[in-house]
Amino acid sequence: MDDPKPLSRALCDLPAYRLRTDTSPLEKAREDVPVVVEQAITIDVGGLDRYTLLCTPVDLEALAVGFLFTEGVIDGIDAISSVRPCESEPAVLQVRPAESARRGPDGARSLLIASSCGLCGVENLEVKLAALPRVGDRLRVDGRWLRETSSALRDKQTLFRACGGVHAAGLFDGAGHLRAWAEDAGRHNALDKAIGKSLIEGAGAAGCGAVLSGRVSLDMAAKCARAGVELISAISAPTALAVEVARRCDITLCAFVRETRATVFSHPRRLTGMAEDL
Repeated sequence: MDDPKPLSRALCDLPAYRLRTDTSPLEKAREDVPVVVEQAITIDVGGLDRYTLLCTPVDLEALAVGFLFTEGVIDGIDAISSVRPCESEPAVLQVRPAESARRGPDGARSLLIASSCGLCGVENLEVKLAALPRVGDRLRVDGRWLRETSSALRDKQTLFRACGGVHAAGLFDGAGHLRAWAEDAGRHNALDKAIGKSLIEGAGAAGCGAVLSGRVSLDMAAKCARAGVELISAISAPTALAVEVARRCDITLCAFVRETRATVFSHPRRLTGMAEDL
């Protein structure tokens, strides 16, 4: 499931100057610096729908599966027969739908989706939000696990340690154990990869919590809702629309997660000792 050479695919060395800005004159040293790769990858679904994502080119099978699932193009892993690179176009992933299982989103889309965008091409936002499902209600966690799962995700961030500028996302179960994780230059790509891994492994994300290395935007909350994620734990802030989605879809949204504190914006009952009082 994991890319055998993730660092070599995800990083490139570029010449740069390292400066000391507290000296006069400036001290400088020229060296090669590792930088995260961002590449356009096209997901071709049965030769009909095409989605071009700007992403970090690792865990691409998981990205394709997770993206198609969280965007509502497929209902689950059983809808896919195979995912493989195109022989003539290595930057194209060919997704072969299972027989009689393929369905498209509301109106076929052929889009370029930037690493900062997860809802491109959606014409009627309110219609899309109204279609988001309410998640289940089986997850219960100790509040201390928010800190521990964030720490566990940091330990998995090999790309971030190598170059910085990379987001991470993970899925954890009711025991607080990470079940899937991924990194990417784009926040929503990292989440799609983690969800895609869980689907490929046969577990899925329903009933899990998601731990995120950055902020929670509308698209991130919507992807979690479609995947059945019951709790979101993020180290940074949510947007107002993300909070609205969490409240509407019955997701527990925890933000500003730090060593000794967190802020809960919706449905706190999933945290031990908390009541449903928001």
